[in-house]
Amino acid sequence: MKFEKLTDGYILANGVSIPCVGFGTWQTPDDQSGVDAVKAALACGYRHIDTAAVYGNEESVGAGMHESGVKREDIFLTTKLWNAVRGYDETLAAVEGSLERLGTDYLDLYLIHWPNPARYRAQWAEKNAESYRAMETLYREGVLRAIGVSNFKPHHLDALLQTAQVVPQVNQIRLCPGETQAETVAYCTRRNILLQAYSPMGTGKIFGDPTMREMAARYGRSVAQLCVRYSLQRGWLPLPKSVTPARIAENAQVFGFAIESRDIEIIAGLRGSCGTTNDPDTVGF
Repeated sequence: MKFEKLTDGYILANGVSIPCVGFGTWQTPDDQSGVDAVKAALACGYRHIDTAAVYGNEESVGAGMHESGVKREDIFLTTKLWNAVRGYDETLAAVEGSLERLGTDYLDLYLIHWPNPARYRAQWAEKNAESYRAMETLYREGVLRAIGVSNFKPHHLDALLQTAQVVPQVNQIRLCPGETQAETVAYCTRRNILLQAYSPMGTGKIFGDPTMREMAARYGRSVAQLCVRYSLQRGWLPLPKSVTPARIAENAQVFGFAIESRDIEIIAGLRGSCGTTNDPDTVGF
């Protein structure tokens, strides 16, 4: 799929269009700098904003959206259900809380943030099913335009699909140089579940990699731009994050060039360059 601008979209399994690059807000403060970061992203053309209840910045994200002057219907907004919450009624309440903090009456995408929280480790499959059923209710009511998961591996998805009536439209996982999660990617691709790539730059670790620095110089691009472009060429949806306006704009300038296939393979093979990925079945939260 060829993208030429930030607003070009992937089409989810339910026909909803989702802009091909999202603006990530993990570790973005819930203060004026957070508001300004969202406004800067929208000013330079982003129309896809990703947050989560646990980030603690939904109010700033909502304020940035409202102060930007961009119409709500022109923004694709994602947030997520945190690990401390599971169950049908509890999930309905969690969505309502996110809507209130974000200052909106609907969400474009809502995700279960992690599949196997420490609090529910003995009954994670049952608890996910209960929460997902609540999400399906809100999806049918139009409160959620799309629903999905995050950090789910094939066995988590297999368990969810035993009861789900709506196949998750998205799985947001850690995908970056050297971290390809091949089994999960293949599973989702077969089932038309879009893969979103969070931490596409390895939370900054990739900037110290000499191979990437050499490649960026050769292409006349920044390492960050190569990381975002790499995700797009793999068929993933990257979610770059920054609070610096110049870098926010730079991370969006990923069109009009292509990474050669041999270099795509080199980037994919940079094992350990972005650190390790948490195992969702052993995380302590």
